[in-house]
Amino acid sequence: QVQLVESGGGLVQAGGSLRLSCAASGSIHSINAMGWYHQAPGKQRELVASITSSGSTNYADSVKGRFTISRDNAKNTVYLQMNSLKPEDTAVYYCNADGRLVTATKFQAWGQGTQVTVSS
Repeated sequence: QVQLVESGGGLVQAGGSLRLSCAASGSIHSINAMGWYHQAPGKQRELVASITSSGSTNYADSVKGRFTISRDNAKNTVYLQMNSLKPEDTAVYYCNADGRLVTATKFQAWGQGTQVTVSS
């Protein structure tokens, strides 16, 4: 009932930048938190950054000062601006959102993932 569609991944050299986008659609009444997670091969999925509906943000220590999360509540869209990318940022990046449907049922949804590869 809720779909998250990510875009913006790709291949970039170390030191470069990428901007990820994730748009939520469906029978959405409201979205609380939206976030980005990443998962490298053989590793667990980890939180990269999150943002609440009021704009409060949280970042993993490894990306503080380099990544910026933002959202457009009117478009149900979250962004992740990634600067000064490092090879260790290479992973599949997943969008996550939680909130309520128009039926008042809570939801939590994941995107399909977008690959980010940083070459050295």
